[in-house]
Amino acid sequence: MDIAERCYSVLLVSAPTKFCEFMLVLLPQNRYQPVITAQDVTTARRCLLESWFDIVIINTPLPDEFGTRLALDISGDSGAGVLLFVKAEHYPDICARVAPYGILTISKPASSQIVLQTLFLLCGTRERLRRMEQKTASLEAKMEEIRLVNRAKWLLIDKLKMTEAEAHRHIEKQAMDRCVTRRIIAEEILETYNQQ
Repeated sequence: MDIAERCYSVLLVSAPTKFCEFMLVLLPQNRYQPVITAQDVTTARRCLLESWFDIVIINTPLPDEFGTRLALDISGDSGAGVLLFVKAEHYPDICARVAPYGILTISKPASSQIVLQTLFLLCGTRERLRRMEQKTASLEAKMEEIRLVNRAKWLLIDKLKMTEAEAHRHIEKQAMDRCVTRRIIAEEILETYNQQ
């Protein structure tokens, strides 16, 4: 799916409602949906437990903590893109602290153009992470299949006194003859010998 076609879920964390109103204008529904707002870190953490977000925007400071800890936690625990708004006097220190974790920082006040460009960058980063997550899931599925097939081979070796090559060939042949995956054959073998 093209980046221009995808819709991104957003968590907007800000105490001042004026900031939320400013951001909502820059987050059109055809591109960013749903947009959930939270006024403090506690509410934001609750939202993060209940839903998955592609982008999290944090306007610091927040009433119950500054907001950098929340940003760091999100970046470490999820694939969400994080955008942190900080006052100009805090920008150099905060940016240096969070940039190594992939958190983008904008100095306040910021122009609409800078915010839009940063949001577009976050969407591109999110797509890159999404592709990496898909590759990881695919590799994990392949590794799980290999583990199951190996367990099934060792059962055939143990119970039917086959060699490893014979057990491997047996699973491959069954899968080809029945037009199913090796995983299905391995699961059937494990079930036959109650080893799952």
